[in-house]
Amino acid sequence: MIMKYLFLAVFLISTAIHLYASLKKDTKLRNISKPFILLSLLGFYVTAARVISIAIILALIFSWIGDVLLIPKGVKWFTAGGISFMISHAFFIVGYCRDIVFSKIPVFLIVLLSVFFAVTVSFIFSKLKPHLPKALFYPMFLYLLINGTMNCFAIFRCVSVPSVATVITAVGAALFFVSDSSLFFVRFDKDSKLKTHFLVMLTYSIGEFLIVLGLL
Repeated sequence: MIMKYLFLAVFLISTAIHLYASLKKDTKLRNISKPFILLSLLGFYVTAARVISIAIILALIFSWIGDVLLIPKGVKWFTAGGISFMISHAFFIVGYCRDIVFSKIPVFLIVLLSVFFAVTVSFIFSKLKPHLPKALFYPMFLYLLINGTMNCFAIFRCVSVPSVATVITAVGAALFFVSDSSLFFVRFDKDSKLKTHFLVMLTYSIGEFLIVLGLL
């Protein structure tokens, strides 16, 4: 019981430090604090869950690996981090499926969400295209579609088991989508109004926490 609160405290403190460092553009402090965010969230999940899902553990581990891989600069590190996060999204989907009754999901909802995320991702990349290396355009496009797919399954879980918990997870998934979209503009669009990683990490940290909280 005490351990889950300890891990939660570490999560909140490391997140606060990282957000402060992001706001101040303190790269060294950002790099030091970043790995502790997902590690402590993983510890919180493991010590708080009544039934532990291996898929969710793996999702959090690959999110942490993605965080670490994104610390160094360079396209290769960015690509490796993106691959790790893609795997994370896949494991989140597997974790959500445990609670989804697919017979309860209306076909129109599947079509509506598919169109919504396809249009949203296409719009985002129409703005990003002039700023992206050609080699990264389609892999990044695919990555954000996979994030959108993870969001779809979070919503399917909401429809299958309507509750505060499933809504919380769906909101967390949406924030994850916002975080990734923001990151692309911060990293590649030098004319973007987003000049720091503050919004990226604020939505990411809250998003991951709400996903876990809803699953608990």
